[in-house]
Amino acid sequence: MTPISPPPVKEWQPRYLPAYLSNGIIGLRVRAIPMVSGVAMLNGFAGEDPDSGAEAFARAPYPVAGELEIDGLSVRHAPERVRLREQSYDFATGELTTRFQFDAGAARGEIEVLTFCSRQFPMLALQEVRVTVDRACDLTIAGGVDHGGVPGTLEERGTRTRGSDENAVGGSLRWRSHGGLATCGAAYVTEFSDRAAEHTLEYNELKPLMTRYRVRARGGRRYRLRQIGALVSEAMHSQPDLQAVRLAWAGQERGFDSLRRENQDLWKEIWRGRPELVGAPRRWQALADAAHFYLQTSVHPSSPTSTYMFGLAYWPNYHYYRGHTMWDIEMFAVPPLVLTNPDAARTLLEYRSDRLPAARHNASMNGYRGAQFPWESSLRSGDEASPGEGAASAHEHHVSLDIGFAFSQFLHATHDWEWGRERAWPVLRDVAEWVESRVTPTKRGFEIHRVNGIAETEGVVDNNAFVNMAAAVVMREVNALAEPLGHAPRSEWDRIAHEVFLPIRGDKVIANYDGYRADAEKGETPEALAALFPLTYQCPDEVERATIEFYLGLADQYVGAPMLSALLGVYAARLGDRERSLELFERGYGDFVIDPFSITAEYQPQVFPEQPVAGPFTANIGGFLTSCLYGLTGLRIGAGDPPSWCERPISMPTGWDGVHVERIWARGRPASLTARHGDTHAALELLD
Repeated sequence: MTPISPPPVKEWQPRYLPAYLSNGIIGLRVRAIPMVSGVAMLNGFAGEDPDSGAEAFARAPYPVAGELEIDGLSVRHAPERVRLREQSYDFATGELTTRFQFDAGAARGEIEVLTFCSRQFPMLALQEVRVTVDRACDLTIAGGVDHGGVPGTLEERGTRTRGSDENAVGGSLRWRSHGGLATCGAAYVTEFSDRAAEHTLEYNELKPLMTRYRVRARGGRRYRLRQIGALVSEAMHSQPDLQAVRLAWAGQERGFDSLRRENQDLWKEIWRGRPELVGAPRRWQALADAAHFYLQTSVHPSSPTSTYMFGLAYWPNYHYYRGHTMWDIEMFAVPPLVLTNPDAARTLLEYRSDRLPAARHNASMNGYRGAQFPWESSLRSGDEASPGEGAASAHEHHVSLDIGFAFSQFLHATHDWEWGRERAWPVLRDVAEWVESRVTPTKRGFEIHRVNGIAETEGVVDNNAFVNMAAAVVMREVNALAEPLGHAPRSEWDRIAHEVFLPIRGDKVIANYDGYRADAEKGETPEALAALFPLTYQCPDEVERATIEFYLGLADQYVGAPMLSALLGVYAARLGDRERSLELFERGYGDFVIDPFSITAEYQPQVFPEQPVAGPFTANIGGFLTSCLYGLTGLRIGAGDPPSWCERPISMPTGWDGVHVERIWARGRPASLTARHGDTHAALELLD
């Protein structure tokens, strides 16, 4: 089944967010008229946040900038003469196509612009501009790199390829981010269809780095400009501008058509992992396809850092969490990727293992042993980067547990023991040692005092259910994985796993924390439910059911908030309430998705109209995909053979017959996953 792309945009509204294109390394916001430069982000490129002074992501020069003039009149300078015909996003290939008309008075041009980011060569963004004029005129088309309006400093700019007798590229530059924390390099190449055209370079350092092609155009004839832009962060190369030159030239040598074809082929493979919502209305399949697309487009096995809270998307209407990596990535983005794109999942986890020294220092500074991963992790070193006084970082102590859980799930799913011994065990061991130093033994068991949970309240609590249950799960997993990774289990870790205190009320409901009241600040947040799923904490059936029933009774007060709203439909399905499940999926995810281009917002706009509209929000996207791939299928990854992961009876929302995935990955082997409503469990079938 062909992926469902969003409807094309025919009339642009000021409230719209520009289209987001990415390959997990480069992220672009492409405007409605692509000749006007958008916003570029580059994975691993760090700068100083001008508000807080903390390390943050940094904007990069726009690598596929352009210009168009007809009879000396510029699209950039006469936007009132531009009429958008259509901007369409093809999710099947990751390509954006924009069509518009430019009326220069004596002559009109019909313009079509194709833009995409290469997954095969992830440091490259490509653009093709096709222009047809209705009568003879002077036509100028330009392509290049634009650093205008980007915070930072131009350190080097050249139109000559150093070390070569030929100008292998149109130009290159080296850019230093605001605050001077890092540099990136950019270079570009262009190709014009009319060999007789006059071409010139822009030497003015204050203007975009451009190659212009000027021709006396004939009416009815099509003219084509192709450009390939390379962006390289110093996180990947010590001389990023020189490496950008090499990569831009390599892209030109490979050829625009070949790069486009290879990109399409890679997307074809990625789409084999989409969840098909069998029997569901077409709208729901479109939402699932959009979620799959935006998660996959924001990750890449070559990423020098993790992905961010909104992928590589940024727009100046919001802080976008400054590009910091937070616990949401491991809890909501990694699980779908473990099944559908394990190479990318591994890279996200390696971001954490590479920055383990910072987590160890963080634990030491807070008086604990082991590793305490930060609330908001910086790009380069993984230091705590929370703005201001860091109120959340002082007490949000579940991050290390979320990370440890993600590592354990990846190891069970892949059995990549060599990687596990080198990369995963140091993390798992240090997280367990942190837990051991963080718990307080009492008559009730091992307690964890003065924490915040998922609700992120102003005050602290004792024995937050999510935190304590996560500690139990992670300690159990670390000991279970110790022997396969060449180490001995520790009795104290096993004792903690089995004796962590859980605040269970007399009615068998797991309370969110000691002294919990539903009418307290954010008391409607289903923190205990999040420990049951997706965290996989196992408890007696009567406790699980009572807990689900209690917090679903508060769901109407909670739904619309970020993260856990996307999971609510799973809890209702576990009770067998199909209508409530569909309603909560609608309100907890469907209502978050906005036009244009099916972007998932952080907050549900009708529930939180005071919040800026920002997206695509990775936690909500990953939460919905985790619901489809794990929650509705009853799949729990573990030490057993992959078919044994399918544990629960299948209950679907009203109107959905099931969930099917053509290909997931289990222990390095391709497999299919099928869950049908009413079956005793799903079927995971190995395909080789």
